Amino acid sequence: MADKVTNYKCPACTGPLHFAGASGKLECEYCGSNYTVEEVEAMYAAADAKAEEAMAAGNDEWEQMAQEWSGGEGITVYKCPSCTAELVYDDTTAASSCPYCGNPTVVPGQFSGMLKPDFVIPFKHEKNAAVEALKKHYGGKFLLPKEFKDQNHIEEVKGVYVPFWLYDGEAFGDVTFEATKSTKTKSGDTETTITKHYQVERSGGLSFEKIPADASTKMPDDMMDSIEPYKYEDLKPFSTAYLAGYMADKYDVSAEENAARAVARAKGSTLAALREDVKGYDTVSEKLSNINVKQGKISYALMPVWMLNTKWNGQNYMFAMNGQTGKLVGDLPEDKKKATITFILIYIACIIANMVILDLGFVMSLLFGLIIPFIVLAVLKGALKSVATATTANVYVDKSSVKITHRIDTFTHETKDVRKISSNNS
Repeated sequence: MADKVTNYKCPACTGPLHFAGASGKLECEYCGSNYTVEEVEAMYAAADAKAEEAMAAGNDEWEQMAQEWSGGEGITVYKCPSCTAELVYDDTTAASSCPYCGNPTVVPGQFSGMLKPDFVIPFKHEKNAAVEALKKHYGGKFLLPKEFKDQNHIEEVKGVYVPFWLYDGEAFGDVTFEATKSTKTKSGDTETTITKHYQVERSGGLSFEKIPADASTKMPDDMMDSIEPYKYEDLKPFSTAYLAGYMADKYDVSAEENAARAVARAKGSTLAALREDVKGYDTVSEKLSNINVKQGKISYALMPVWMLNTKWNGQNYMFAMNGQTGKLVGDLPEDKKKATITFILIYIACIIANMVILDLGFVMSLLFGLIIPFIVLAVLKGALKSVATATTANVYVDKSSVKITHRIDTFTHETKDVRKISSNNS
């Protein structure tokens, strides 16, 4: 039976090796020995090559077992080199650990040929850092239920190398804005507002490097967007040695399928760059835009992510931490009763302030009193949300490449608004 899985074992004591972000080496938990990635690559080159050959050649016995297990799709069975136990993985799993002996297992054949990543960013933060980051994430959230923090128990923490496509390219655009400038004058009990309207045209372009888009259907796209950015100075040439001790997936979303996400972000950044060039107006709104993206080189990389799962009140909550930078995201539940009480208390305080300090009537105090509590509640609720789909890719834009090639500001017309004002507002 051909070996398709590699265990990275310590040459000194045969204990399992795992990659430690703090030292940047593979370490043995038993004897304390440590080895560089290059040393481990050299020691296991033959074993990795054998595993890749086995994956490429296939094995009828194992294929039959996999079909019997799963009905024929999506599951492959391997043998743990340490304890010979059967390991059942789905077709995208490339690294995990044996549930019987605990040894980290890597499937080099999952990354052979065209499936081999170009780069990997190694983990820098360990599991305990992810747990502490989650606890910190709970702090300062006024509307977070106290019971969630007190009764919340982390059910699973796993370090995963998530597959990403990285897109290079250029974007060019033409945008037409509608802009205004207003001036106000007062005479007696009237206020006159003169608004000048302009049609503003901007054209230009920029280049971008390595806009990331996760390539695994297991990972929520918005959550992977939210833990960005990664620091690309830590990109390393891919080696399976970095995977030891962590889970890893190969991509199951192609670069072509994922391109639309990167293109949308590139367009968003181009629009933002052209909008930033429009200055000196009171209001600016987009009227018409035409932005084209020319795709360049596409790279394939594995990025480090800590996934944390908790359960409370029968609901599952997922959190993700960037394994390189330590940035953690995940939406939190809201204490609706506390939110209602907070709104009512602020509303009452605003009504009293409007009547006593601003000398407004009761009806006007009721109406204007709604503004502040709505704003405060929106801010407090917003603090519970940290996951959102990325619409721009500004951090991946080459700032020196931003070029404005066309500027035209054309006055179109003028409007006048005259209204009566009370003595209190004069």
